[in-house]
Amino acid sequence: MDRLLEMEAFATVVDQVGFTDAAKKLGLSKSAISKHVSSLEARLGARLLNRTTRRVSPTEIGLAYYDRACRVLSDAGEADALVTSMQATPSGQLRVAVDADFGANHLSPLVGDFLAKYPDISVNMEFGNRYLELISEGFDAAVRVGELQDSSLRARKLTETTIRMVASPSYLQKAGKPVRVDDLNNHKLLHYSNHVSGAVWKITSNTGELRQIRTGGALSVNDGQSLLHTAISGLGIAYLPSFLYSEAMKSGQVVDVMPHLPQEKQGIYLIYPPGRFTQPKVRAFIDFLLGAFSGKGPDVW
Repeated sequence: MDRLLEMEAFATVVDQVGFTDAAKKLGLSKSAISKHVSSLEARLGARLLNRTTRRVSPTEIGLAYYDRACRVLSDAGEADALVTSMQATPSGQLRVAVDADFGANHLSPLVGDFLAKYPDISVNMEFGNRYLELISEGFDAAVRVGELQDSSLRARKLTETTIRMVASPSYLQKAGKPVRVDDLNNHKLLHYSNHVSGAVWKITSNTGELRQIRTGGALSVNDGQSLLHTAISGLGIAYLPSFLYSEAMKSGQVVDVMPHLPQEKQGIYLIYPPGRFTQPKVRAFIDFLLGAFSGKGPDVW
């Protein structure tokens, strides 16, 4: 007899606490269920069930076997689902949480190409900088910049970005250009209020020492694009990722304030729920973004 069918018959008898209800659930006769379980016990050489006229319960050996059998049956079900999903056309609504600054500058332009490639998928993107609970809030995936906090989620690195201190040439002409990290204490520092480290810049000096510079005071903004504009207007020094300042730096609106310091880099990741089975629409999104960002380094983003 089929081993999986024997396992399924036995596990269902345990779940349903009897042969009659197990037979109804599997759509088989009671005698067929009994034969499957008896065949399993004969093959294993062990009694798995205690049978009385009133109830059926697993023996100690049967209970141990039941736990392992459930895992085997679950794996078999996932294997079947995987094959089905790989042949299925990706479809349905894809709900994605996206870092606001990166999403507006670099992800939004790609969505049209994704939708053209997968016309049966619709995308609902939510821009924001707050930390969210991916699964409990009903998101299929998220794009996050910087250090990952939730190790239970699966992550694929898309690319990385370079973090630099930038300011307008007019501000530096007026206030002077800092040479040492300590010189920053005498400058107007523009703070990104949603930063995970709080009102502190973590900067590596040219000696390799990690320094912390408190930035509260001059201005706090909860939007990176707005923070860039304040730096361009000459209000002070901002500490920003390259996907925000790159165009402004190319045009000369801002310059690297301390180019002699080691460059700080942050990863940009696609995050999605754990599990062996990934929905086709999520898998399509993963593959699309990995292809779109392939080969593009921190100076691009």
